[in-house]
Amino acid sequence: MPSSVLVAYGTTNGSTAEIAEAVAKVLREDGLTVDVLPAESVASVASYEAVVVGGGVYAGRWQKDARRFLRRHRRALAGRPLWMFSSGPLDASASERDIPPVPGVKRAMVRLDAREHVTFGGCLEEGAKGFIARKIISSGKGGDFRDFTEIEAWAKRIAGELARA
Repeated sequence: MPSSVLVAYGTTNGSTAEIAEAVAKVLREDGLTVDVLPAESVASVASYEAVVVGGGVYAGRWQKDARRFLRRHRRALAGRPLWMFSSGPLDASASERDIPPVPGVKRAMVRLDAREHVTFGGCLEEGAKGFIARKIISSGKGGDFRDFTEIEAWAKRIAGELARA
């Protein structure tokens, strides 16, 4: 059973980081050693036996630090169990149906032989950075659409797969 897992994330306003922390908490509860790090701060994935990486989706693209993480570590990631998640929709759609990854993430999944990708609801609340984010909030379309029960269930599936490895 792989014992060390990296959960890396790209976030702009912090909600994807909170999803990453929730995933890590479940993995730790299942006996795994887990590091949770911002994607831009990861120097190497060599010491990890498995990796989970997530990014917020903005205007149809994964957050830039998450994209750069995949490019920078592509050779090392290709040889490890890899799971990916996106956070994004500012509505209940992610809880109602499977939302496929954005095209760039789909290409990366194929290239890196990722085991799974899931899209969780996003969160955009008062104080968010960025002109567009502030416009969305001021138009009344913000809110927190993350489903932590769903996030924890996904992390539990990952822990189960790693236990069987």
